[in-house]
Amino acid sequence: MNLYIGSDHAGYQHKKHIIKYLKSKKIKIIDMGPETEESVDYPEYAHKVCKKIKEKNKGILICGSGNGISMAANKHKNIRAAICWNKKIAELARKHNNANILSIPARFINEKETIDILNVFLKTEFEGGRHQRRIKKINT
Repeated sequence: MNLYIGSDHAGYQHKKHIIKYLKSKKIKIIDMGPETEESVDYPEYAHKVCKKIKEKNKGILICGSGNGISMAANKHKNIRAAICWNKKIAELARKHNNANILSIPARFINEKETIDILNVFLKTEFEGGRHQRRIKKINT
């Protein structure tokens, strides 16, 4: 699995924190930008990450509320970006929705909460079963 990450300017510091944490855990992460905290348009980075997401790949997107970047990502076929603001939401996003992108609301959760949510997202498996039937109905 490859793990891709992108943000806008509001999510830049969270992105750097996540990258540092994952590298310390020897988890490969590919930074799709931006490279500074200068103002940028979140759809550009959502699209860059989504183009890299394949069957087993996952992504992390971060913006101020998590909404805009998630909306842009969810325009892509077979992308299921979930805005997660706590561990339980992250767990259910993976178990029931097979979310392949974690969307973080940087202005509403701190860096420790972000890492806790990320860990749950990465370790939780999709349950399949009745949830798979529902997933198939998303891309109509």
